[in-house]
Amino acid sequence: MSSILHVNSSCRESILDVPATRGRHYKRWHLAFATIYCSRALHSLLNKKSSKPPVSTHSFVVLSVEPHLAFPNIDHTSLTAVVKEKNLDQLRELGGVEGVADALKTDTKNGIHGAVEDVAERQETFGSNTYPRPPTKSFFYFVLEAFKDLTILILLACATLSLGFGIKEHGPKEGWYDGGSIFVAVFLVISVSAVSNFRQNRQFEKLSKVSNNIEVEVVRGGHRQKISIFDIVVGDVACLQIGDQVPADGLFLAGHSLQVDESSMTGKSDHVEVNSSHNPFLFSGTKVADGYAQMLVTSVGMNTTWGEMMSTISRDTNEQTPLQARLNKLTSSIGKVGMAVAFLVLVVSLARYFTGNTEDENGNREFIGSNIKAVDMVNSMVTIIAAAFTILAVAIPKGLLLAVTLILTYSMKRMMADQAMVRKLSACETMGSATTICTDKTGTLTLNQMKVTKYWLGKEPVEDSSSIATNVLKLIQQGVALNKTGSVYKASSGSSKFEFSGSPTEKAILSWAVLELDMDMEILKQNCTILHVEAFNSEKKRSGVSIRSKADNTIHVHWKGAAEMILAMCSRYYDASGSMKDMDDGERMIFEQIIQGMAASSLRCIAFAHTQIPGEEHEIGVGLQNLKEHSLTLIGLVGIKDPCRPGVRKAVEDCQCAGVNVKMITGDNVFTARAMATECGILRPDQDMTSEAVVEGEVFRNYTPEERLEKVDKIHVMARSSPFDKLLMVRCLKQKGHVVAVTGDGSTDAPALKEAHIGLSMGIHGTEVAKESSDIIILDDNFTSVATVLRWGRSVYDSIQKLVQL
Repeated sequence: MSSILHVNSSCRESILDVPATRGRHYKRWHLAFATIYCSRALHSLLNKKSSKPPVSTHSFVVLSVEPHLAFPNIDHTSLTAVVKEKNLDQLRELGGVEGVADALKTDTKNGIHGAVEDVAERQETFGSNTYPRPPTKSFFYFVLEAFKDLTILILLACATLSLGFGIKEHGPKEGWYDGGSIFVAVFLVISVSAVSNFRQNRQFEKLSKVSNNIEVEVVRGGHRQKISIFDIVVGDVACLQIGDQVPADGLFLAGHSLQVDESSMTGKSDHVEVNSSHNPFLFSGTKVADGYAQMLVTSVGMNTTWGEMMSTISRDTNEQTPLQARLNKLTSSIGKVGMAVAFLVLVVSLARYFTGNTEDENGNREFIGSNIKAVDMVNSMVTIIAAAFTILAVAIPKGLLLAVTLILTYSMKRMMADQAMVRKLSACETMGSATTICTDKTGTLTLNQMKVTKYWLGKEPVEDSSSIATNVLKLIQQGVALNKTGSVYKASSGSSKFEFSGSPTEKAILSWAVLELDMDMEILKQNCTILHVEAFNSEKKRSGVSIRSKADNTIHVHWKGAAEMILAMCSRYYDASGSMKDMDDGERMIFEQIIQGMAASSLRCIAFAHTQIPGEEHEIGVGLQNLKEHSLTLIGLVGIKDPCRPGVRKAVEDCQCAGVNVKMITGDNVFTARAMATECGILRPDQDMTSEAVVEGEVFRNYTPEERLEKVDKIHVMARSSPFDKLLMVRCLKQKGHVVAVTGDGSTDAPALKEAHIGLSMGIHGTEVAKESSDIIILDDNFTSVATVLRWGRSVYDSIQKLVQL
């Protein structure tokens, strides 16, 4: 017995050797496992010692069991409630965001492991990021809907009476002709209408699936990657930027200046600030209005507030286009006239019949007073009423609406194949009458595949990075590594291959700094602490960061942005030798000429600037919240090349030949914009800078309303424009009577997309805010697809015109 007790004791000691770092819940689970395991070992040993069969004993061990073996330290129901109710106190009791991440087995820096088994286990435990949709409408639903049409019911009644009395009067062999033919006609109308509506419904469902399948950037295994929103799992670290839709409920991990639009959830238009101290809660379906961040996903699918809301909403597929509405009105008017004529014919026919003015086939009067047989009178009544109903049925052009629906549905299907997803049916026909297209440059007219091709240090171009002074190189690397929204990923320590993520501009600058300047981002991030960030926005066209160096505790401010904007903030510059020099008006003009020269070569010019905050200013808090925006030192200028898309020039020429004006609206400076517009065919080479064809956004904004209306038709290119300038141009063009189509990809483009007759958003680089504000999504971000959409719109109009003429 002593040996048995010794075995049992040693078993418990070995299994109960739990690391001190483990949580209370983990230790409870470990104790439960040890109790069960050791009792089984003891039971097995006793059986070996004794030849007697084992005696069953009715003893039970009561254990406190957590929801799931894989995640024993978290109660998901409670966590979901904490986030939904924004309960900060209860979140602190759970150990804050770090405690929740630890319980979900998430590394706040590297995310979840990301293996297939890990993702599958999380989906099984916490659910998937999907929600049940209302059941799809069957084909028989649309058949029943077609039967509810009053005209169909009248025709069916008429056909039944006609069939019955026809057979009675002429016999089954010939008497079914009239009634049977009406039945066949009704069957055809119902069949075609039901099939058309059923297919249109299925088409909208497919479009809904495509439009809801948003790509989300997450960190898994230390690697940033894009996945479908449906593949997000609890524990994921998701990356958010301006214009993104929050993919699930979660908690703020890290980020700067994050403002969220919660109007879709609360109805309030004010933006809500999200941070780690006062409000770390993020909700699925809301939109990022400003800043950037990383979030820890805590609830997905039906466990989110958005999921509960969306499961009760079905998409309305009975949308009518303006043309369909006008045709409905026309049909209704014709129907009323037809009804009046039918009623008049019925009254006149009845009056003629009862006054004895009608004759049968043999020339005898049909109505002979009290001597007429009841059957003959009923047959005559049916014939008269059938004639009136026939007039009514023929007068209503049911085929017109049906044919228009078929044309629009077919064009939507073909446009989808041509890289254009129609979100609103009315856009198909409206696009056909477009007279002006206002298009972005980056990504639409260009490939959005950017690369740094020029670097200027001081007033001299740098051909070899090894010639850059050490102090300047250090500042450039700091400015790139810490003032960015992109990331660099290296597969393994032995590999020399890097992966870059972020916007095309960010990726171009990061790849240049890593591959040519030998920048090590991880070391730079470890040596500095970020104090405050001003995220890039399309108004200021720059971004900034203040950092504290851990080596000497000094504070530095770095700015990056549009070259002329940053240049205006500088009073000094570094020359090629690395010496700091004052910038007078003459030297400033030289820098402006360098920028113009790069812009004339279709290069996007980005400038870097830096300043160090003196100790006395540091003590009063300068640089901690509001970044210093003056007396900066220019570090250097880079030129980024973004080549024009193949086929764009021909697409622009096709639009111009079709009588459609193409206007380019861009945030680049005048010289870059003009060079690219000439390359794409929007501007002729002989149109110089003094003509009114090229204008800056600020100049256009400062025109009087009368001047804007006068000059808007002559403008082909608007440079250095803000989203408000784009909106202003759209309004001016509409006032002039133009039918305007606008392309956009940013969340700030939403007002212009909504204001235009047709909003065209970009499917690849477009934000969710822009997509929701648009009528058509260009899936490949290509202007050639915009021209194809225009061609299909014209085709729809031509088809409908021919049908109306017929």
